[in-house]
Amino acid sequence: MLRIQQLNLEIPRFQTEEEYDNYQKRQLEKKILKLLKISSKDLKSFSIIRRSLDARKKPTLFYSYIVDVEVSNEVQLLQKNKLKNVSAIDTAEYHFPELPFKGTSPKSSRPVIIGLGPAGLFCGYYLAKQGLNPIILERGKPVEQRLKDVEDFWNSGVLNTESNVQFGEGGAGTFSDGKLNTLVKDKYGRNKEVLKVFVENGAPEKIIYDQKPHIGTDVLIDVVRNIRNKMLSLGAEIHYETKMTDILQNGGIITGVKTNDGRMFPTNTVVLAIGHSARDTFRMCHERNIPMEPKSFAVGFRVEHPQELINIQQYGENYPDCLPTAAYKVTAKSDNGRGVYSFCMCPGGYVVNASSEEGHLAINGMSYSKRDGKNANSAIIISVNPEDFSGQGPLSGVEFQRQIEKKAYEIGNGKIPIQYYKDFKGSPEHNGTIPQGFTPSIKGNYQFADVNQILPTQLNSSFIQGMEHFHKIIPGFADDYALVSGIESRTSSPLRILRDESGQSTSLKGLYPCGEGAGYAGGITSAAMDGLYVAERIVMNHNSID
Repeated sequence: MLRIQQLNLEIPRFQTEEEYDNYQKRQLEKKILKLLKISSKDLKSFSIIRRSLDARKKPTLFYSYIVDVEVSNEVQLLQKNKLKNVSAIDTAEYHFPELPFKGTSPKSSRPVIIGLGPAGLFCGYYLAKQGLNPIILERGKPVEQRLKDVEDFWNSGVLNTESNVQFGEGGAGTFSDGKLNTLVKDKYGRNKEVLKVFVENGAPEKIIYDQKPHIGTDVLIDVVRNIRNKMLSLGAEIHYETKMTDILQNGGIITGVKTNDGRMFPTNTVVLAIGHSARDTFRMCHERNIPMEPKSFAVGFRVEHPQELINIQQYGENYPDCLPTAAYKVTAKSDNGRGVYSFCMCPGGYVVNASSEEGHLAINGMSYSKRDGKNANSAIIISVNPEDFSGQGPLSGVEFQRQIEKKAYEIGNGKIPIQYYKDFKGSPEHNGTIPQGFTPSIKGNYQFADVNQILPTQLNSSFIQGMEHFHKIIPGFADDYALVSGIESRTSSPLRILRDESGQSTSLKGLYPCGEGAGYAGGITSAAMDGLYVAERIVMNHNSID
């Protein structure tokens, strides 16, 4: 197999995305044949490994590709030609460790997975494929029913504390942009394996090669349902509206779990894939002396701009229609040393009420697959660390989140508080780019309020410095009428549940902390990858015992 790097295609104007996809295939084949100096009969196949958009020389825009090519007489071709950016490679497929048996496991040895977000979903799917018949306990509802509960909440303001943007099948990422990129290094092939499973279950094939893949919340819901149905067909068992309330142990070895309806599930393997908002479960684990520690995370605000402003700044005037809705990624460092950066940027998206606790308010961003909303939004967040938390111990970060969420709820009278940037910072300086009548795109009730009262002054100062810096990179970013809403508090887990090299808790054998809630992931794909990792560890530990 040959790999070709930096194969560039200029992007023609005024074409739809579908037309570009057809153009892409034809033009890539032509370029491959020309570069390798071969005829079409010698080209057996080619596949796109990575595609990234390069807009550094706008108005000239192009995609840069990495492609793998299978040709006749590969060795001779390389010996004959000294080809730039072309090399021979060995392609290795991901392999999940195999059990020495397949079939129904004894009830007492069936793994129990707590939570059916991306981590629990992938862990359960791969354990089911191995015949281990996992039992999944999900405190929320199936994704179809959860969707109705979430939309009812956005319309009525009446919160279901067990079925919302944070809790339920699919996890918090289900009501997000459906972004599937990750910064996790992938030397074991788990990233590509996760994306392949998504494609097999309804996601578009291009997520495998796009540099910044996304599928949107609407497609993600279908993908989650399809994976769940396959898992059930393989022998998994799912209990919805079932919350784990206690961990049972004997002599440092897990023996089972207890649930809110009084049932007991005996097992020697529990996967703790609870998500970053399961504060009651965090507390229970702390009371049971499960080792955990507070960790740094980030908090901030959602900022909205007209999507057309971002498109023009990123692509230039008269950009091709076939281009994806423009995104951005910005970072800065404030005078007090805190990092300030964009997070979960949602092109053509919505700010959503993502609350899960009565009397507290948290927000997130969401896009549908077409990303065709009128506004762009992103969280602009500021790093915080355990020194910022008023309390002590592993739950101090949780209490910090609850304090600012309570403040946001009070300021907005239970609605999402929103404010123009000029009022947030108190001095207009960038008027003119965004019209005065610019309105928010929000799922849930909102009202104008003093958003700048939610966070401590030093964090507000860092936010303003970041906004002013980003304005130099993307003119209009810190315009008077950019919209600021709060509070973005659930960026990642505020703690880490400690585990050893076997994937198990450092104090309780058979307990596997997993995914974003346990502090080992940050997003849909990395959480799914960690679920896959934990499934591997369970099988490998099972094999070593046998």
